[in-house]
Amino acid sequence: MNIDSDTISIDQAIGSATGRARKVLEYSQTMGRLVKSAKEPGFSVHSWAPLAELIETDGFVRIGPFKEVQNWAEYTEFLTSWATSSDWDCVFKRVSEADDIVFLELEEHSRIGDFSSVVNSVSVYEFNADDQITYVAVYLQMQLPDSAPLPSFDGGHE
Repeated sequence: MNIDSDTISIDQAIGSATGRARKVLEYSQTMGRLVKSAKEPGFSVHSWAPLAELIETDGFVRIGPFKEVQNWAEYTEFLTSWATSSDWDCVFKRVSEADDIVFLELEEHSRIGDFSSVVNSVSVYEFNADDQITYVAVYLQMQLPDSAPLPSFDGGHE
């Protein structure tokens, strides 16, 4: 299963997705809903239960963009802190499925206070035989800050 697009939402992409690719889009769709609801009183780590329905929570591993490794309990603690203080949305780019692995590419938009960012992400999802997500690895691509110089690749020659 492969779906490509530059301009559709997760909600639009999910309509033509099947199999594990659809489950990954459901994961992203659920994440978006929960991040919006995280600003309501009473939101907690237990509020991630709808996402947990897609996860093998006992053996789950998430590797973040800074190579941080989290199990399900650590990930929901992280998500709760992030979601209660952030706005997040995404634009679907593409999804590809091969055996028990799904690759999802998004353009992610987030805002925390006055800071906003747009990053390209690729997330790798692995599934078990019961079609539950067991592993997520996140890779990000972003623009350099305005004040950051581009690295020189000239080998030190002037």
